[in-house]
Amino acid sequence: MTWAGLVLAAGAGTRLGRPKAEVVHDGRRLLDVAVQACRDAGLAPVVVVLGAAAPPLPQGVTAVHNPDWATGMASSLRTGLRHLAGAAPGAAGVVVTLVDTPGVTGEHLRRVRDALAGADGGPRAAVAAYDGAWRTPVALGRALWGRVTDEVTGDRGAGPWLRDHPELVTAVECGDLGTWVDVDRPEDLRGGAGAQPRPGRSV
Repeated sequence: MTWAGLVLAAGAGTRLGRPKAEVVHDGRRLLDVAVQACRDAGLAPVVVVLGAAAPPLPQGVTAVHNPDWATGMASSLRTGLRHLAGAAPGAAGVVVTLVDTPGVTGEHLRRVRDALAGADGGPRAAVAAYDGAWRTPVALGRALWGRVTDEVTGDRGAGPWLRDHPELVTAVECGDLGTWVDVDRPEDLRGGAGAQPRPGRSV
């Protein structure tokens, strides 16, 4: 069974000053880094949810527009899951990652996916943890897609929902792969003092 990759990239990047889907960091677009991580993990199809900006995508990647992007990340997660429900009927699940976490690699995505490999097909999720703190990426078994789509709200994606259902979640330690950092402000792109992990942030 295949696993799909879902990149959430719809936001306007208000604190950064421009949509993160258009940002270039260390010579590469953040969007391309996230897509390559999905490909390195063997995820297919790879879907990118866009909203505030509509940059060109790498060949073979599907763009899905979220008209409600301004309401927060949860709407992008719902948009992506609804699309995949029809476009990837054979997928056992999806690994969700963010456009603004360039340190998240294919190995992170593989770990959370593999934590659910061989599961009985029941509703299961896995989340990357860094010294025990849940962040991203997140894997959602297909049996959870409908519930997540119906119930997530606001700007925090699946994070609050996962914390409300800990019995469904496997935490996968990824701290050995490096510090989790999201690009949220201009100083994050410069690698300055602001480039620190954001406590509690999840998809």
